[in-house]
Amino acid sequence: MEGKSEELEGEMEVEAYRRLFPLQFYERHLSDSVRPDARPLNKARPTSIVPAPLPSADASAMVKIGNTTMLSGIKLEIMFPSSDSPDEGCIAIDFHMPPICSPMVRPGRPAEAAPVISQQLNNVIMSSKLIDLKELSIASGKAAWMVYLEIYCLDADGALFDAALLSAVAAIAHLEIPPVCLNEEGRVVSSQGQAETNTDNNGNTNNSNTEKRKLTLGSIPFSLTCLLHKQYLLVDPTDEEESIMPSLLTVVLDTSGHLISLYKPGGPVLAYTSTTKNCVALATRRVKELEKILKEALSEMDVIEN
Repeated sequence: MEGKSEELEGEMEVEAYRRLFPLQFYERHLSDSVRPDARPLNKARPTSIVPAPLPSADASAMVKIGNTTMLSGIKLEIMFPSSDSPDEGCIAIDFHMPPICSPMVRPGRPAEAAPVISQQLNNVIMSSKLIDLKELSIASGKAAWMVYLEIYCLDADGALFDAALLSAVAAIAHLEIPPVCLNEEGRVVSSQGQAETNTDNNGNTNNSNTEKRKLTLGSIPFSLTCLLHKQYLLVDPTDEEESIMPSLLTVVLDTSGHLISLYKPGGPVLAYTSTTKNCVALATRRVKELEKILKEALSEMDVIEN
C-alpha cells in the first residue's frame, strides 16, 4: 500500500507541475525528441477516414486525426449559371465549430477560427483545381450543379485545418453526380437511358449522363501543420500543444508534390529558410500517407456499394 501511495503522490506532483508550468514540462520532453505521450516529434497521430456516414447527404465523410474529428457532407442543388461562367457550376464551402467540439467554444459565440478555416478551405480547393467546375454544368447558360459542402468539427484537438481538408477531399472524392439533362420545356429531368450528350436549337450542349458519375478530380491537396518552438518541429500538434506553443506553419501540397500554399497564422516570423524546407519535407512524407489512407477508404466503399 505504501508503494502505491507514493506512486500516486508522484503522479499528482507530475500533473500539478504540468498544469502550473506547461511550457517547461513540454521542454523537458522535447529535449529527448519525444512528447509527453511518447509520440515522436516527426510522427502524425493515427488517421482514419469513414466515407458515407450520412445516408441523407449526396456524399459525406468522417475523418479522425488522433482525437480531432471532422464530419463533412455534400448536398447538390440546381442553379442558374452566371453570365460570366455559363458553362460552370459552383461550390460553396462552410466550416462550423459547434459548442460540442471544444470547451473553448460557447453557445451563441461563434468560434473565431471557423471563418478563417472556411476561407482557407475555399482558397486551397479552388487554387488546387481539385474540381473542374465545367463538370458541374448541365446545360450551358441554363443549368448547373451547386455543390454545398458543410464541414462540422466534432472534436477540436489540434490541427483542425488538416482534418477539415482531408474530410472535404474525401467527401468530394465520394460524390456522384446524378444523371440529368434539360428537356424541351427547359426543366432538369433524369437522363437515365438517354444519350450521353445532346444539342439544343441554339447549338448549346447539354452535359447529360446515363448513370451516376464521379467527378474527375484534378490535383488533390493534403496538408500538414507543424508547430515551431525554438529548434524543435512538432508534426500534427494537439490542442494542448498549440495553446502552449502557438507558432504554427501549415503546408499544403498536392499528390504530385507541388506546393499549393504555406499558411502561418501567428507567432514569430520564420528566421530560417531551412525550417520551412524541413516542414515541406515532412509534409511530402505525410501526403503519401494520406493518399494511401484515402485510396483504401474509397476502395472499401466501392466494394460495399457493389
